[in-house]
Amino acid sequence: MQQRKLGRHGLTVGAIGYGATGTAIGYGPSDDQESITAIRRAHELGVTHFDTARMYGWGEGEKLLGIALRPIRDQVTIATKFGLTESYSPDSRPETIRDVVDSRLKNLNIDTIDLLYQHIPDPNVPIEEVVGVMQEFVHAGKVKCLGPLQLG
Repeated sequence: MQQRKLGRHGLTVGAIGYGATGTAIGYGPSDDQESITAIRRAHELGVTHFDTARMYGWGEGEKLLGIALRPIRDQVTIATKFGLTESYSPDSRPETIRDVVDSRLKNLNIDTIDLLYQHIPDPNVPIEEVVGVMQEFVHAGKVKCLGPLQLG
């Protein structure tokens, strides 16, 4: 699998990633064991970058991804996003970001998120405030790298 270096901070990810939407929502009924098998098979085939988000089952998809990746956590990168409510409206308020990140760590059963980024822009929160909160997690060791922000 070809690798790509993201940004200047050295995070290297597989050129092809696994988007975990379908493990919990989006494509009809899901089966947890089949999803775990598919995630692990993707890794066997060379996929090392896995992407999830709060909206992918509102926590259930992340729990499943965490179970699937637990035996190979040191061989993969995990990206997650924030910024959407359950009604799909933007919400990047600092308290929401903090809640989302802490919940992601718990749901995925990991200590560190490899890549954190914003799902959609929030016109009600200045981008500087969003970046400031994201940076708090980098300083705390809960997030390794910050991904691109959506500037509307």
